[in-house]
Amino acid sequence: MKTLDRKLYRDLWRLKGQALAIALVIASGVMTLILAVTTLESLTGARDRFYTSHHYAELFVELKRAPLGLQAQLQQLDGVNLIEPRVRAAVRLAVPGYGDPVRGQLLSLPDGRQPLLNHLHLKAGSLPEPGRDDQAVVSDAFAEAHGLAPGDRLEAIVNGRHTQLTISGIGLSPEYLYQVAPTDMMPDYRRYAVLWMNQRALAQAYGMEGAFNSLTLTLQAGASEADVIDALDLALARYGAIGAQTRHDQQSHRFIEEELNQQRITATVLPAIFLTVSAFLLNVVMGRIIQTQREQLAVLKAFGYRDTELARHYGLLAGAIVLLGWAVGVVLGGWAASGLAGVYREYFRFPEMQFGVPLWALALSLLVTLLAALAGTWHAVWRAVGRPPAEAMRPPAPHRFRRSWLESLVPAALLGNEGRIVLRNLARHPLKAAFSVVGIALSAGLLVIGAYQLAAVDKMIDQQYRQVLQMDMELTFNEPTPARAAGELRHLPGVLAVESWRRVPVTLIHGHRHYRTSLLGMAQEPGMRQVLDGQGRPQRLPESGVMLTRHLAEQLDVQVGDTLEVAVMEGRRQRLSLPLTALVDEPLGVGAYLQLGTLNALMHEGPAISGAWLLVDRERTAELHAALWELPGVASIGLLTEAEQGIRDYMDETLLMVAVIFVGIASSIAFGVIYNNARIAFAERARELATLQVLGYTRAEVARILLGEIALLTLAAIPLGWAIGVFFSHLLNRAFTHDLFRIPLVFTPHTFGFAAAGVLVASLLVAALVFRRLGRLDKIRVLKAVE
Repeated sequence: MKTLDRKLYRDLWRLKGQALAIALVIASGVMTLILAVTTLESLTGARDRFYTSHHYAELFVELKRAPLGLQAQLQQLDGVNLIEPRVRAAVRLAVPGYGDPVRGQLLSLPDGRQPLLNHLHLKAGSLPEPGRDDQAVVSDAFAEAHGLAPGDRLEAIVNGRHTQLTISGIGLSPEYLYQVAPTDMMPDYRRYAVLWMNQRALAQAYGMEGAFNSLTLTLQAGASEADVIDALDLALARYGAIGAQTRHDQQSHRFIEEELNQQRITATVLPAIFLTVSAFLLNVVMGRIIQTQREQLAVLKAFGYRDTELARHYGLLAGAIVLLGWAVGVVLGGWAASGLAGVYREYFRFPEMQFGVPLWALALSLLVTLLAALAGTWHAVWRAVGRPPAEAMRPPAPHRFRRSWLESLVPAALLGNEGRIVLRNLARHPLKAAFSVVGIALSAGLLVIGAYQLAAVDKMIDQQYRQVLQMDMELTFNEPTPARAAGELRHLPGVLAVESWRRVPVTLIHGHRHYRTSLLGMAQEPGMRQVLDGQGRPQRLPESGVMLTRHLAEQLDVQVGDTLEVAVMEGRRQRLSLPLTALVDEPLGVGAYLQLGTLNALMHEGPAISGAWLLVDRERTAELHAALWELPGVASIGLLTEAEQGIRDYMDETLLMVAVIFVGIASSIAFGVIYNNARIAFAERARELATLQVLGYTRAEVARILLGEIALLTLAAIPLGWAIGVFFSHLLNRAFTHDLFRIPLVFTPHTFGFAAAGVLVASLLVAALVFRRLGRLDKIRVLKAVE
């Protein structure tokens, strides 16, 4: 075995504690990279395979009513490939043994066969038999939540008519991989269902004989999506179409795409943060390790070892640490990805999802890790090996011991001898102390990010469901209804208060930007559905004009006072110009708000409402549900308490789980950074500490010198760590902001206290280890070193 190889093994064993600490930091970055990349690869692959195999449509059109004969004309439009009309109807269901209201969506199937587009994946049973008007396929998530099987029966209300349905099969569709009600954010599988019936049966039940109210289609290769949409909108405007929609406008596809975008950001931002810390730590540690071995380096060079051989030796030392961290990170990342697989299988109903670490991800993570290691070590290595042997063998010049500027900050009576030694050593090595402070501050900053995420998610949900949405129940009607319906609702059992609303689908246009959403008309001073400004204060709706959520205004690049063009997708399909009068801040979704009376006037209609919000007596909920079941005009019933619980469950299982992992990793990094600083400081000052013990200082007094220095560096690093954490949190907040939800950028004393406590606890653990090592210091060996 070569001499340098033996030295390499001995150095690794001697530095095993420090090597493990650095490897842990590297493993953290690799773990986040492997976790995000594996999840992204698995979700993307499962989605694309299912979309392709089950012919997911590319465009969707919802309209009032159009004759089936129109299909031939639409098929001739340039760019249209496959086109399929269907019937869509809202449905309310009653499940035997389940008391809460259940809402759902009924879609038609060609009698006795699969549709051309959006094929069903049957998990049990079969499609409805030809000619049967009482059979339906039920979505698998709903069937699983209620323990339903083929042959079970459901009671349904379709278009105000009661009917009995028999479950013929259980399946899922690429259109509803993320199965959520149209006005909800999170799935509620017990209270929302998707069903498929024979087209003739559903058309008859819904009054659509010989007609359709929904259209799906695919495009020819190379066709312009925008041109096809324009042609469809023009051809279907007279039939009440609300505008062709792309996959991006479909709720299921949109949520999956947002999740994939989040994973792409996670795979980029978090590993970059961790590996930057790793590179910095490697640079500091390798530089100081090499400094402690300057005499060994000089002897080796005097014996003829070349600079390249010595550089290779220290490169292998760093490489061994890096490879250990990479291997641990790959194992932990694969383990975490397999755990996350169960969560995604619950929310995204793919028929199959393969979770495995792809080879290219292993190669990418190894390459990125080696580049980070190279960036962190090359400067220290080449600076050391480039020093001439005679200079390296010469002991460092003695330091001047004199009163430092740090001592002037503390009264002399409070310092004592140990305090003066600590402050003078820090003043003699300002650059080394600064690097130590920055390293500890980076770990504190990571703890701030983790604590911020944990607190901000709770703040987001509390703001939405405690301040914005204060109703207990949301009712949606089949059609716009006269406002007097609100008075009828007030007389139902258990109803304490009613507030009406009107929703109209629109496209908001400003310059070249546009966004499809809806106008929500409410009372001038809404009580159950607040609109809040940036300080969380409820706002009155203006006499004229529209209010937008701030995120939507940023997407449209519009400011208060600007004029928005509003393309109404209902009724007369008119074009309006409305001024933007105010901005509101909401954490979930986006919206456009104006007074209910103003919206009715703009639509050239009398007092009309689309639904109502209710405050209810919890003791009489069962009576109210029974009364609402008898109202045929109510299309769906939403329970806000259940919606809140659904989004909390999702956040707990995804964002909060990632935040907890992040906090664990950050805590480990904090320990690794502080431990490395302490071990290197101990090695550099071993002779000084041994000399003090020979002169009569006790072990505790000597420990106070070393640990006092660590404590001062840690305390100095905490405020800087807070600032770094705030900066990184702001970057992450901007990166993870999208239409579905926006985590508020809020920092509480608990956030900063948590980060400080994490660093202090790590420091105490390191102090205990250093104190133990100080008791085993070989004073004779240390003092025999050349001075």
